[in-house]
Amino acid sequence: MNKYLVIYQEIASEIDQGKWQAGELLPSENEFKELYHTSRETIRKALNLLSQNGYIQKVRGKGSIVIPRNKYDFPVSGLVSFKELAEKMGTKPKTTVHQLSLIKPTTFIRKQLQVSTEQEVWEVLRVRDLEGDKIILDKDYLVKDNVPQLTEEICADSIYAYLEGELGLTISFAKKEITVEEPTKEDRELLDIEGYSNIVVIKNYVYLDNATLFQYTESRHRPDRFRFVDFARRHH
Repeated sequence: MNKYLVIYQEIASEIDQGKWQAGELLPSENEFKELYHTSRETIRKALNLLSQNGYIQKVRGKGSIVIPRNKYDFPVSGLVSFKELAEKMGTKPKTTVHQLSLIKPTTFIRKQLQVSTEQEVWEVLRVRDLEGDKIILDKDYLVKDNVPQLTEEICADSIYAYLEGELGLTISFAKKEITVEEPTKEDRELLDIEGYSNIVVIKNYVYLDNATLFQYTESRHRPDRFRFVDFARRHH
């Protein structure tokens, strides 16, 4: 791995762990150069990456300032599994698999996944419990042609870890749609949303690296517990 990536990951994880607080100045390029025994160019590349990923803001004449990151930030533009996200937040989530079945897709799901009536689809319903509250309902639909086998254990842990680690699939990109909707009867039964009149729905259309659409997901969130963020920089 490139040295600048190693340095980037180290500083990013120090920021995630709270060693550097929002508003604090990071050491100067020179200090980092001494610390890591490397060139200024390498340090600059690491800092640029930290800046692009929303960890720091470089201020002329001052240096690199750490910018706020909310611990419940849900990355809108990233492709990250719930397990990865929870580990980053340092919380122990609980996943309950309510349903795992092979189905003949409904007209709606056929349209979302662009499959034929003959193709079978896995339907997975999972509830995410964070700090004692059931706050997310994940409804996943995966094309069986791409994912021949799924078990409850895999679904309770991480489907992505299984697809990438065991099946060797490369999950490449997703198209996302975010809407705010009224909770359904199912939402009310499975989530702790007493007193909430809406729910944030993220629809994900997930593609493999050969541009095959293989998964459609609806991630239904109680609105108070997550901020949906997309850190964007304008390229000049």
